[in-house]
Amino acid sequence: MAAIEYSCDPARLDIAAIVRFLQQESAWARGESAGRICRALEHSLPFGAYAGPEQVAFARVITDRATFAYLSDVFVLPGWRGQGVGRGLMAAVLAHPDLQDLRHFLLVSREARPFYRTLGFAPLEAPERFMRLARPHVQYRPHP
Repeated sequence: MAAIEYSCDPARLDIAAIVRFLQQESAWARGESAGRICRALEHSLPFGAYAGPEQVAFARVITDRATFAYLSDVFVLPGWRGQGVGRGLMAAVLAHPDLQDLRHFLLVSREARPFYRTLGFAPLEAPERFMRLARPHVQYRPHP
């Protein structure tokens, strides 16, 4: 396996590859517009995993950098899965200095819950206290 480098430098992101994966391969953002994905990237703390110049994994954190963070859009390209790239990426995320003193670090996951449990994430203690405002008319509009 090639040496993997982890970075949160937005200038290193392969935006086209991120958009392509999220639009075509993710279950959660399939068909989302490139514009909306790029806007989300601009307002997040992004993390990439790189094998040389190739970006092989991605995650982004939506945060105020003081009290709260939400982990989103985590993926490892298929050819790189099972090699520790996701674990390394999450280690980089969790070690970031701006994310150390947060009271809440949330994520939503259907398939990867066992993986995130190994990193210290746990089900909500009082899910009945959490609420959301759903706006289905603005969520995941397929791009033309």
